[in-house]
Amino acid sequence: MLTRKQQELLLFIHERMKESGVPPSFDEMKDALDLASKSGIHRLITALEERGFIRRLPNRARALEVIKLPEAYSPSIQPRRGFSPSVIEGSLGKPQPVAPPKPANEDNHTSISVPVMGRIAAGVPISAIQQNTHDITVPADMLGNGEHYALEVKGDSMIEAGIFDGDTVIIRNTNTANAGDIVVALVDDEEATLKRFRRKGASIALEAANPAYETRIFGPDRVKVQGKLVGLIRRYH
Repeated sequence: MLTRKQQELLLFIHERMKESGVPPSFDEMKDALDLASKSGIHRLITALEERGFIRRLPNRARALEVIKLPEAYSPSIQPRRGFSPSVIEGSLGKPQPVAPPKPANEDNHTSISVPVMGRIAAGVPISAIQQNTHDITVPADMLGNGEHYALEVKGDSMIEAGIFDGDTVIIRNTNTANAGDIVVALVDDEEATLKRFRRKGASIALEAANPAYETRIFGPDRVKVQGKLVGLIRRYH
């Protein structure tokens, strides 16, 4: 599953190559996606390559090959000039609606089935929440009220909060947080990360629990809270 920006860039490259046979330059990609710098394009290109949608051809400048398009892509959906494409709505960079938790067993209400919605970065942000990959069963008293989902943790930026790479975190679906809460934060509608939520004046700080990582400061319009940590599951092998 691609984020909104990743899909926009993939379709832009695809349409440009259909028209001219030549991939767009990084400057053209940056302008088309309205990004502030080419570093964001480098990050999106790397993510598309890792997911198998494009391939960079060695020893050739600007050489990109589109290998595949998203399953939901329709050729009738065309980017407009100046590039503000129509993109099929879905779980691009944000959680899909989460169904209310249901008892895993009608005869035993001590456990609840919760959907696992992909991975979350506890480190450098990665692509945001994807789609329901499978369900897990958790103790009912871990959840409380509200809707919940689970995410698999990738990275080590929250180790001093007791959250390790490979853990599964249980998240209450909410768009508000108090100072000190550990939250799923969506940055620029593109990348999701698990960090401690703080306020720095009018700005929002996403604070790691590992001295190797710096606290990142953003304007309030750049960060959306997608949920709050309520529990954690760890498997020992």
